[in-house]
Amino acid sequence: MKLVVFGANGPTGRLVTQQALAEGHTVTAVTRRPDAFPIEDLRLRVAGADALNPVAVDEVVAGHHRVVSTLGVPYTREPVTVFSRSARNIVAAMSRHGLRRLVCVTSIGVHPELAPQERFFFRKVVGPILMSMGRPLYEDARRMEAIVRATDLDWTIARPSGLFDATTVTDYRIAVEPQRLPGMFTSRADLADVLLREATEDRHVRAGIEVITTQGTPSYASVFLREALRIGK
Repeated sequence: MKLVVFGANGPTGRLVTQQALAEGHTVTAVTRRPDAFPIEDLRLRVAGADALNPVAVDEVVAGHHRVVSTLGVPYTREPVTVFSRSARNIVAAMSRHGLRRLVCVTSIGVHPELAPQERFFFRKVVGPILMSMGRPLYEDARRMEAIVRATDLDWTIARPSGLFDATTVTDYRIAVEPQRLPGMFTSRADLADVLLREATEDRHVRAGIEVITTQGTPSYASVFLREALRIGK
């Protein structure tokens, strides 16, 4: 299968690319910094392109079977448009070239309320603070979801919780909207596995899914401090 991965030089994008190649797929990894892309493989093409450039997106999408977007931004106080602008370009290019399957990432933060089963302190104290810190990001992620949902494509929207690095894929949990899952974290390894399974196996077509890791998760205090210190950088 020929896959194109947007945001391929990010932590999750690299994992998706590596796993797809390991499973025998052909991958076009899309990044604005192709010279810095660390993966090499005979079935890999590294395309230097900006997902905010509609012409560049059209060129890289042509000739593929499935599209995965791992594009995202860290918490910031500045307005965010990466999600929505890239989504418009990607779905337009897919429609022009006859591609059907799109798998993309937003966040559980698109929901104004956390899962009712979530721990009280996180739901009432930590969660609202994180939601406030990430408001520009979540607002644009909602715009992206609306753009994707308005198409006739076979899309899946994956919503992770707080991302962290892990070395292996775990027995992660998935909830299909409108079901909600308690859980503060999603490992990038688990998220990458979900994205590849969705793209190649069509598991949850035209649905939003939450992805939660329950094993080997960090403390929310450490993640809170990390993200707070990154704002504005």
